[in-house]
Amino acid sequence: MTLEVLKDRKDHIVKKRKDIRDFPACEKESLAGAVSQRACVYSGARVVLNPITDAIHLVHGPIGCASYTWDIRGSKSGGAQTYRHSFSTDLQEEDIIFGGAEKLYRALNELVARYRPPAVFVYATCIVGLIGDDLKAVCGRVTEETGCTIVPVQSEGFKGNKTEGHKAACDALFDYLIGTAIGDNNYPYVINLMGEYNVAGDFWAIEPYFKDMGVKVGATFTGNAKVNDLRSAHCAKLNLVQCTGTVTYLAQKMEHKYGIPWRKVSFFGLEGMEEALLTTAAFFRNSLMLDRAKETIRREKKMVFGPLIFYKKRLQGKTAAIYMGGAAKALALIKTFKLLGMETVLVGTQSGKKDDYAQLMAEASEGTMVIDDANPAELKEMLTALKAGVLVGGVKERYLSYKLGIPFVDFNHDRTSLFAGFDGLVNFARLVDTTINSPVWALVEGKNELRNG
Repeated sequence: MTLEVLKDRKDHIVKKRKDIRDFPACEKESLAGAVSQRACVYSGARVVLNPITDAIHLVHGPIGCASYTWDIRGSKSGGAQTYRHSFSTDLQEEDIIFGGAEKLYRALNELVARYRPPAVFVYATCIVGLIGDDLKAVCGRVTEETGCTIVPVQSEGFKGNKTEGHKAACDALFDYLIGTAIGDNNYPYVINLMGEYNVAGDFWAIEPYFKDMGVKVGATFTGNAKVNDLRSAHCAKLNLVQCTGTVTYLAQKMEHKYGIPWRKVSFFGLEGMEEALLTTAAFFRNSLMLDRAKETIRREKKMVFGPLIFYKKRLQGKTAAIYMGGAAKALALIKTFKLLGMETVLVGTQSGKKDDYAQLMAEASEGTMVIDDANPAELKEMLTALKAGVLVGGVKERYLSYKLGIPFVDFNHDRTSLFAGFDGLVNFARLVDTTINSPVWALVEGKNELRNG
């Protein structure tokens, strides 16, 4: 995509795209060897399912695919650590020629005997789709023989893009786990948090707010999740969907089959967290719950007010660029930067849909560049032209940002600082402040001898 620079102003304003049709790459498949940064179907499935803490995750394919493991999400667990192990059938040339089904069968029996897990997720990779191993048949056979739930995940990498992987993961959960056990039907206020992956402990920051309101979190999809919680997730009364790109499809399927309504929310930012609590109270139509929600919001806002004023004074007038995997976090970041007195000059995602970009453009100020699935060369051009004061993105963008001498804040799934909830907002503001105002940038900027040294 071409960067349009208006040269009638000294600081180079980049024209904001007005027409949503300017995003032809949205929701389209990524081609091998192309400049797209979108990941494959397998990776999309793995990021959704891997945070399930007490399950075995087995990659049926070459050993290289198994490098995509639990730490791609950085999801924390309050109990089981099984998910931190990575297993692979390690298909070799002989397996590819004669088929890998028998090797998969032996691997599954060994894993079930050794770990006794409540479930095993088996991920299909590109080569499995090519050689035609019947994943469902093997998984069904082992389930029948051992009594352990073996879940086939049809995530052959070449079938599409990362979004298709999210759907494959949702299909696996819906077809093999959800609805297979009965939860506590006696408690009237049970919700599921969907698209919450407990990155850096985010879930533990927001769960107390709902407890204060008298609301029980039945299951999370899938941060700190356990297999049995997911089995009874259909007993919840409401699904709150945060990462819409990964689990909206599943929320829709659960609404169709089980009649569970869903609401789109965000647990990031002051406005997002407040709206999530009020939305929940409004759904249950309970006046006491609404009062508790308002009291929680008042209490938490009072606690964060002082720190936010402090950081706003230090960040006022600074510029920021956002490049995320999904659009929900990008939208929350635009609002947060406004709260901190900062201007967003660039916002983009790798997997946003047309409706997402319409929201981003509505929230962003005039002159903000809105992009879809940019490659590193394009990002470099835009960041330089827009004079971004900080880039907020994922690990792939970190080193590009540093090479350009631009401060960087990791907001992606491998971060180590929790950003959800009211306390998370203060953590984020603190990190942006210490990053932007670090004295190192004064030394780096324009000093080639230091860069070359």
